[in-house]
Amino acid sequence: WARHFTRCLLVVVSACSLSAFSGKDSILEPLSFPDQPADTSSAPGVQCPGSEPLVCLFCSESIPLPQKDVLLRHLLMEHKLVIADVKLIADLRKYLLYWKGRFLEQPVTDFCSVIKTNSTGPVEKQEDYFLLCDVLPEDRVLREKLQQKRLEEVLEQQQKERDDCSFHRLCMFCSEEFTGNRSSLLNHMAREHSFSIGLPDNIVYCSEFLDTLQDKLDSLQCLYCEKTFRDKTTLKDHMRKKAHRRINAKNHEYDRFYVINYLELGKTWEEVQSEDDRELADDEDDDWSDWQAHPVSAVCLFCDHQSETLEQIYAHMKEAHGFDLHHLKTELNLKFYQQVKLVNFIRRQIHQSRCYSCMRTFDCRADALRHITTEGHVMKLPEMSAWDQPQYYFPTYENDALLCTLSDSEEGDGDEEHRGEEIPVIAEDISNLRALKQSSVLKQLLKDCL
Repeated sequence: WARHFTRCLLVVVSACSLSAFSGKDSILEPLSFPDQPADTSSAPGVQCPGSEPLVCLFCSESIPLPQKDVLLRHLLMEHKLVIADVKLIADLRKYLLYWKGRFLEQPVTDFCSVIKTNSTGPVEKQEDYFLLCDVLPEDRVLREKLQQKRLEEVLEQQQKERDDCSFHRLCMFCSEEFTGNRSSLLNHMAREHSFSIGLPDNIVYCSEFLDTLQDKLDSLQCLYCEKTFRDKTTLKDHMRKKAHRRINAKNHEYDRFYVINYLELGKTWEEVQSEDDRELADDEDDDWSDWQAHPVSAVCLFCDHQSETLEQIYAHMKEAHGFDLHHLKTELNLKFYQQVKLVNFIRRQIHQSRCYSCMRTFDCRADALRHITTEGHVMKLPEMSAWDQPQYYFPTYENDALLCTLSDSEEGDGDEEHRGEEIPVIAEDISNLRALKQSSVLKQLLKDCL
C-alpha cells in the first residue's frame, strides 16, 4: 500500500507541475487515464453507452459515461481531486454517487489525503490537492462491494447464456445456420474455420461479442491486424494467408466479453494468457535432474505463523488456536470447493478484523482474535449460506498454500488403500514348470484368443 500511495502522490504533483505551463490536456498522461477515452469497453463490466450519466462529487456537473475522462479532468482542474485506479472501479456511477453523499455529510479532508503543491514557494502559489484511493478502508470496502455486485451480475448473465436454447445465428465465415446453444456455433468456427474466441463457458455477452466481430468483417476489417481492405475476397485471402483468423489481444474492446476480466482486478485476459504462456515456456526443459522441492510455507488462518510442512501448519492451528479444519471437513461433509470457500471466508473476515462466527467487527485483528477465543467461536461457524458463496471461490491472499492442501475425501483415499491390501495375491507354484505350462489358465486364454 505504501508504494501505491506514494505513486499516487507523485502523479498528482507531476500533473500539477505540468498544468502550470503545458496546458490542461497535458496532464492526462501522468494521471493514467484510459488510452481510448470514448471507448466504454476499456474496463470490464462498465455500463454500455446510453446509461445514466456520471455526476460530479461537488457540483451539478454531469457527463455521459463514454466521456468519463472529461469528468475526471473536471474534478482535477476545478475541484483539485484525484481518484486513484479509476479503471479498477466496477461501477463508476455508483462509486461517485456514494462519495457525493459522503462529502455532503463530512468535509473532504475527512476522507482524502491532502497534497500541498509548491510547498516551498510563496503561500499564494500553494495549492491543496485531494487524493481519494482504496488506502482508505471505507473506499476499499466500497470498491469490493461494487466488484462483488458486478461479478454476481456477470455470472448470472453467463449462466443464462449457458442455459439458453433459443440462440440463433449464422456463421461469420460460411453462413451456415445454427440454432440451439451458442456453443454449437463457437465450436463450429473453431473446428471448421480455425477461428476461436475461447471456450463458450469463458465468454459472456456472447451475442454482443459476435455482433462486434461481424461489424468489423462487414466493414472489411481484419479481426487481428485491424487493417481495412477493398473487398471481401481480399479480406478473406489476407486472413487465411496471414493466419489472422483470430482477434487482436491488444484491443481492450474485447475485455468485457471474457469472464476472467471480472475475476481478477487489474488483469486482462491478455495478461493472464501471457502468464500461462510464460509458464509453459518455463516447463519446456524436461531435465529435472537439478529440481529441488521448496518449502510449502503455509500461513496460519489466525496469525502470521508459517510452517514448512502441511502437517505442521494444521498442528499449529489446532494447538495454538483450537481450530481443527480436518474435523470441520468431516463433520460438515465438505466437498473440495466448499473447503476453498470456507478458508477464503475465514481469511477475509480475519483480515477485516471481524469474527467469522457472529460477524462482529473490531478495531483491530488482535481484538477480533481475542474475542473469537474468549467467546468460544473458533470452531463455531455461521450458517453455511454466509460463506458458501461464489465470491469466496477467489483467494483472499495470493499464493495461499493452505488451499493446495485441500482434498475431496482423505477417507476415500484410505479406503482404496485398505481395499487394495485386503485382496489376496496367490502365486502359482513354479516348482514344476512343465506341469504349470499344461495347467495354467493362461494357456486356455491363449486358445480362446486364437
